[in-house]
Amino acid sequence: MMPITLLTGSVAPLAGSPATSAIAKTPAASPLWLGTDGLQGDAQADRRVHGGPEKAVHHYPLDHYTAWRTDLGALPLLDAPGAFGENISDLGMTEDRVAVGDIFRLGGALIQVSQGRQPCWKLNHRFGVPDMARRVQGTGRTGWYYRVLQPGMVAPGDDLQLIDRLAPEWTLRRLWRAMYVDRLNRAELEGIAALDVLAEGWRRHARRRLDSGRVEDWRPRLEGRT
Repeated sequence: MMPITLLTGSVAPLAGSPATSAIAKTPAASPLWLGTDGLQGDAQADRRVHGGPEKAVHHYPLDHYTAWRTDLGALPLLDAPGAFGENISDLGMTEDRVAVGDIFRLGGALIQVSQGRQPCWKLNHRFGVPDMARRVQGTGRTGWYYRVLQPGMVAPGDDLQLIDRLAPEWTLRRLWRAMYVDRLNRAELEGIAALDVLAEGWRRHARRRLDSGRVEDWRPRLEGRT
């Protein structure tokens, strides 16, 4: 059992950009309703690519903050959870231990790991580091998302209790490696395409690579290029 910090954020201007974002999250002080689209009081600026049932809750391990302080220096942004737009922060759960399809009880809700995070260019502005999104992707320190299987009340300090593992061999680290390192490994791509507990968007990427023999262009997502 792992007690968590629960975080939410509102849409606000994004520093150094004409865009807005709700990436800045702060700890909740009281219980919140967790529905199929996310936490009560949490917002997303661009619903085309953020939020929704397959990205209802974002989990980012506090474990990674130490490595980021080593990489980036003593940024004030890294003094407390919320730097990466996470809704859940804790110690002890990382991408090499968590698998797609894992089901957890959190307070009165039931949540399931749906996909890894694909970092976007807004992280570059959030941190003031031009290639921050690419660094997050390249290190595999990405965090992940949950879908909500059973809505309910959740509270700061609740424990994440593992209920079931439907595809324990498909850790988020393995998924990351297949998508971003060994990118055209057909056996891995075929496994991803057939992984029914994985969000459809990721399965679609795998099918496209299998069909085309090519990797999609990441620059629009990582750099904000149109």
